[in-house]
Order: sequence, then structure tokens, then C-alpha cells
Amino acid sequence: MNSENVQTKWGQFISLVIVFFFWGFVGSANDILIPVFKKVFTLSQVQSQLVAWAFYAAYFVGSMIFFLISLKSDVLQKFGYKKTLSAGLILSAIGSFLFIPAATMESFPFFLTALFTVGLGFSIQQIVANPLAIKMGSPVTGAHRLTLAGGVNSFGTTIGAILLGIAIFGMGDNKKTALSLEDIKMPFIILGIAFIAVAIFMLVSKIEDPVKEEVVVVDKSLKGFSIMDYPQLYLGMLAIFIYVGTEVTIISNLPALLHTAEFGGILEESIAPFIALYWGSLMIGRWNGGVNVFNTSNLVNTALKFIVPAIAFGVIIGANIFAEHDVSAFYIYPIWILIFILVSFVGGKNAGKTLMLFGLSGLAMMFIGLIYPDKEIAKFFFISGGLFLSIMWPSIFDLAIAGLGKNTGKASSFLIMMILGGGVIPLVQGSICDIDLTSPEGIFGISWTHFSYVVPLLGFAYLSFYGFYCPRILKKQGVYHVESEGGGH
Repeated sequence: MNSENVQTKWGQFISLVIVFFFWGFVGSANDILIPVFKKVFTLSQVQSQLVAWAFYAAYFVGSMIFFLISLKSDVLQKFGYKKTLSAGLILSAIGSFLFIPAATMESFPFFLTALFTVGLGFSIQQIVANPLAIKMGSPVTGAHRLTLAGGVNSFGTTIGAILLGIAIFGMGDNKKTALSLEDIKMPFIILGIAFIAVAIFMLVSKIEDPVKEEVVVVDKSLKGFSIMDYPQLYLGMLAIFIYVGTEVTIISNLPALLHTAEFGGILEESIAPFIALYWGSLMIGRWNGGVNVFNTSNLVNTALKFIVPAIAFGVIIGANIFAEHDVSAFYIYPIWILIFILVSFVGGKNAGKTLMLFGLSGLAMMFIGLIYPDKEIAKFFFISGGLFLSIMWPSIFDLAIAGLGKNTGKASSFLIMMILGGGVIPLVQGSICDIDLTSPEGIFGISWTHFSYVVPLLGFAYLSFYGFYCPRILKKQGVYHVESEGGGH
């Protein structure tokens, strides 16, 4: 292998990173659509969570179809990475354009179909882009590139909500309070055109398909592969399901929480800054985690652990100020960021310890959010869940595939399918929120919508358990100390 192949192909990698940005952008845009659809279509909270269901179920269905096709023929080897990636982008473009007839017909099922189609395209893009990023240079720096791509993905989630909020509601004093589905058309027309443009760009770009691998006769031992033989894997699949579900449910149900009288009755047109702060929290965490992948002195590493989150928080504040949002209430939030940084120091690069500590921290934040008397402060405890979830993905992934050897590829595909949790768990929390409709007196002195945050609390409890228990499983198998690179999905 010559030195050119070993060095990172930055020109090609930057082209690919655009795709990671799109995933983030649309993911957070969903959280603006949920309260809009809820109001326009007069939906219950659990019905509004079908937005998350349609989007994340598409990941599961797309991954399953791809997996089944790949059993007969390796799609990536047959068509190449560029063509497969472009096909995924075109599929997402079709989904984006379906928003136009959906808005014209004012049909909620049609909107869900459009979102499902966008998600199907994303599932193909995920399958291609993640390994392609790793293969764009030396395998040693593959995880570094994926971490960097995860940071760009998080930037997309942070500004996606703000930009869609501007498109639907306007800016500053000119904000519209009357919601019109017509306002949704233009952002998704632009998004659809962007998908096509990137698809064409990908096809004509200099991105090279990785060298085709020779078909190797499958080892007979693979035929006997069973998920149940690996507790780290089946418990890890549940961990990914709960992790993605917890990440999505906290924010998907936040507009309903902030709309309650006890949390200030915040209306749809004022929700974007809070969505941006939540997804920005994941960006803060992933940028912070990304510091670990650089070979710097301990002093520089320690300094960057404080400087990088400060810059990321500045990006969040700057984007909101650009959109003329009042973010004066956000200036207290660095307290939570500081707690996160301190916990990350204790966790270090040990995947199990990091996961356990971040799970316990998230559990504590959800609990305090449930009992804290000042609701102006309490909402930030819930939003800070994003900080503690931010670098869980690589920790769970590393633990779940540890010691699987030649079965790692199959295990990875099963783990990706568990993104389905992002569609299921918000429905559970949404159904608890809806109890308010029949029992407005609430429970334990708080509304059912407020109490529904016991769902992410339980999610964090399981994640901390997995971080504690999995290393003990691995130790029995003779697998020791799994390091986490600190990225994001």
C-alpha cells in the first residue's frame, strides 16, 4: 500500500461530511414539526410522536432490507459506494418533495409517508457513509474521521431547528403565531434540491470506491453465530435501542412540557431556541469527546476539554442571536456544561466507566428535573440530558462488539437496526403525557406531562447498568479495557 492511500483524503472526506450535516439538520427539524403538526391537526401528544416513529422506523426498515439483499449480493461491492450513496440521497430528495402535496392536501398521514421516505434514504446513506469515512485513509485514523463527521452531524442538528423555525415562524418581532402548512413547503423544496445537488456532486466527485475485496469462503464457525451467545451484544442492542429512544424522547416531548402552565406556557413559535440548545448539548459533548482522538500533551488536552465546549456553546448562542431569539435565560447553562466536563475527566477513555458515570449523571438530572421547584431552572436539567447522552454511542458500540472477532460485521448491523428505539420510546412517553387529558390534576403534585420524564430517567438507569455490568461480562471472556474514541452516531 503506498503512502497516498495511508493519508486521509481530505478533499473527498469534506465532500462526504455534507451528508452527515443533512442527517443532523433533518433530525432536529422533526422537533419543530411535532408541535406544529400537533396544533394544526389537533393531535394528542402520542399521535404527534408518530413523526419520530415514521422517521426512525424507516432506519430499521431500510437497514433490514439492505441486510436481506446483502445476504444474496454485496450491494456496496456490486454498485460501489458513490452510486449507492447517491441513490440514498435521491430517495431522500423524493421524500422532501412529497412534503409539497402533503401540505397542499393538509394530510398528516401523507406527511408521515414523506418523512418515512426521507428516513429510508438516510438509512442507505448511513450504511454507506460510516464505513466510507473510515476507509478514506489509514485505518488507524478511521475512528478520528468518524468522530469529526459526528461533530458536523451535531452542528446540523443545532442549526436545523433554528433555520426551520425562521422559515415557518419568521424572525424577531415579525414572528407569526398563525401556523400555515404552506410555510413548510419552501424549506423542504430547498432541502430536496440540495439532496439532488449533493447526489450529482457525489457522482462526479473524485471520491474513490475502496478497493474491492475478494470474496472469501465463509468460515463454518460463522454459520453457528447466535446473538444469545454474546451477552455483551444482546444487552448492547437493548442499550442502543434505549439510548436512541432516550435521546429522541427528551426533545420530542419537550415542546409539550414547555407548553404546560407550570413551565410557562411557551408557544410553538418560541420553541426553536430550546430545541437548538438540546441538540447543541450533544454537539458540545461530541466536540469535547473528539478532543481525545488527538495526540496532545496532558496539559493541552485538559485545556481543550474546557475551551472546545465553550466554543460550541458560543456557536449555539450565536446562531440564536442571529435568529433574533432571546437567549438571556441560557447564560446559566454553563453550570451543566461544567458538570459534564468534570464527569468526562473521571470517565477518561474507559468505555464502561464513561457509560456508567454518564448514565448515573443523566439519571440524576432527570430526577432533579422532576422534583426541582423552580420550573425556570428545572427545564435545563431535562435539556442537559443531551450532554450526558452525547458520547454514549461509541461507548455502547465498543462494548457491544468487544470480543466478537469475525462476527463483528454482523453484530454491527444488528446494532444499527436498534435505532428503531428513536421511534418507539417517544410513543411511550407521549402516551403518559396524554393522561393529562383525562386526569388534569396530575400526579405527585405535578402534571402527567412533567411526570412523563420518568421515561428517560429509566433509560439512563439501564444505560448506567450496562456500563457497569458489560465490562464484567467481558472480563469473564478474557476481554479487558475497551477504550472509547468519543464520537456520535
